[in-house]
Amino acid sequence: MSCDIVIIGAGPAGLCFARALKGSGLRIALVERQPEAGLIAPPDDGREIAITHHSQRLLRELGLWTRLREEEIGTLRDAMVLDGDDREGLMFRHDEAGKPQLGWLLSNHAIRRAAYAGVMELPEVERITGVQVSAVRTGRDGAEVELADGQTLHAQLVVAADSRFSDTRRAMGIGADMHDFGKTMLVLRMHHEAPHEQVAWEWFGHGQTLALLPLHDPHTSSVVLTLSPPAMREMLALDDTALEQAMAERFDQRLGAMRVAGPRCAYPLVGVYAQRFVAERFALIGDAAVGMHPVTAHGFNFGLLGQDTLAGEMRAAMAAGRPFWEASVLQRYERRHRLATRPLYLATRMLAGLYTDDRRPARVLRKLALGAGARLGPFKRLVMSGLTAESAGVPALLRRRST
Repeated sequence: MSCDIVIIGAGPAGLCFARALKGSGLRIALVERQPEAGLIAPPDDGREIAITHHSQRLLRELGLWTRLREEEIGTLRDAMVLDGDDREGLMFRHDEAGKPQLGWLLSNHAIRRAAYAGVMELPEVERITGVQVSAVRTGRDGAEVELADGQTLHAQLVVAADSRFSDTRRAMGIGADMHDFGKTMLVLRMHHEAPHEQVAWEWFGHGQTLALLPLHDPHTSSVVLTLSPPAMREMLALDDTALEQAMAERFDQRLGAMRVAGPRCAYPLVGVYAQRFVAERFALIGDAAVGMHPVTAHGFNFGLLGQDTLAGEMRAAMAAGRPFWEASVLQRYERRHRLATRPLYLATRMLAGLYTDDRRPARVLRKLALGAGARLGPFKRLVMSGLTAESAGVPALLRRRST
């Protein structure tokens, strides 16, 4: 089979990239190891995704936002950061950003369902599901992708979006800097007595990290608990009643009684940053390029940004009469996406290390950091501009000061 582009991986980034090329005239083969039934109706994996204003605009432009149901869209009005036994933390308020809200919260499986439905209606996309990739080769004359069922796909460009543990990235000889945080993250939805008031929490406690992500219902949130693997195994062994009591206690009863309202899903915390994003006739997008620690909630937002950057560079090349697979086109994508992601990736690693270190010097340092952040208005506005800016790139506060 011959086409223009092979996309490997039908996760949100790969699907959005296919959708972003709608009307470009390019023929696309989308390869995914999962059966199609699991893509049409993805199982609930527990994850809720924080969406920035820029990402929400991209989802609208892709025609995916309107495919989401009202109850699948949560409002992220404000955000609060707590440390240790603090009763009051560092609050990021929407009105300080000049917006009605800081962002939105969407279920990962809802994004995937909407994105796949959007791709299914594109006649230029050939969907090949339920089959694994066995080999990838690229060269000056083109690219080949061999599938486990014996098919060979011939294309001008291969784009890999097959997770932070990408087999395709490895097959292409591209290494990645991986940081194992040595923690396990539990995510599940819970009902709670006290309303969340559309405020997200990030609570760095002693020996644990807690997050609360407000969902559409005022008494339902996605609860995220990060523990060491041995401690997490004990939590996962509890029945629902014991787990509900344990979670209420871990939240210091601030939400009142809590009740399990969704599946338990546990994930290892591993950050990944590919050493290169491109090779000859090859590009990485999504988590295959940058797999973030969830503490700054930029993982999917970076995935959306990357696919949009690559699609934009390819469209610009075609409009200028140049090959979309040209090395200069891919290198420009790499430079732009590295500039947009590398600083925050490194800062997130440092932040996660500091706020999960229970040694006394680290506890003192983070108290000072939170106190300074609460007093420094420019710092808070800089952080919030990353959520509320309508365009990607340099935060709005810095753009204003540079003009």
